[in-house]
Amino acid sequence: MRGARSAMPTSNRGIRALAVALVLLATLAQARDTPLMLTRAEWGARAPTAAMQQHRPMRITIHHTATRAIAGRSLTEKLKSLQRFSQSRQRLADGRLKIAWADIPYHFYIDVAGSIGEGRDVRFVGDTNTRYDPSGHIGIVLEGNFEDTPPTPRQVEALVGLLVSLARKHGISPEAIAGHQHYAQTLCPGRHLAALMPDIRRDIERALAR
Repeated sequence: MRGARSAMPTSNRGIRALAVALVLLATLAQARDTPLMLTRAEWGARAPTAAMQQHRPMRITIHHTATRAIAGRSLTEKLKSLQRFSQSRQRLADGRLKIAWADIPYHFYIDVAGSIGEGRDVRFVGDTNTRYDPSGHIGIVLEGNFEDTPPTPRQVEALVGLLVSLARKHGISPEAIAGHQHYAQTLCPGRHLAALMPDIRRDIERALAR
């Protein structure tokens, strides 16, 4: 009897250890599928300046900043600068006046080094200067002008990892991932990145199949 009583705590300890191990494995699997990124809190984002429209993400749209990449500037500085620009009235390069948006128009930003920054909350519709409805779109912008130069290998690697994570999380198929020019009259995301999109979609298909 004494031996039987002592077996129960040992069994319970074993079950608890197994439960802890399973939780740890699930946490590691989730971390593996979620790329590292600089959160809004970490880069010091200001609150949105106006109410934003909620939506259900159904597709992912890729953009470029159409500006020269600056390797020596931190991702935090770039995101703060983009937010200041976004939340104020600004004159665009083509002479048009941009209205003040509530927040950064894109949901994610990938800098020239391949670091990812969190932009607008994905629960809310982004903004655009072109004629298409961004409702249902998750917007990802890469730093650089890809009409002139290709994205860096690190940018492409970060983009694929982020796309796989978002596709899994929101149930988005690779066919619903496209460049900005697929929806609007624009050169964005630039010819060099646009040329990579078929290969990127194939990489995503293979990753999702695994």
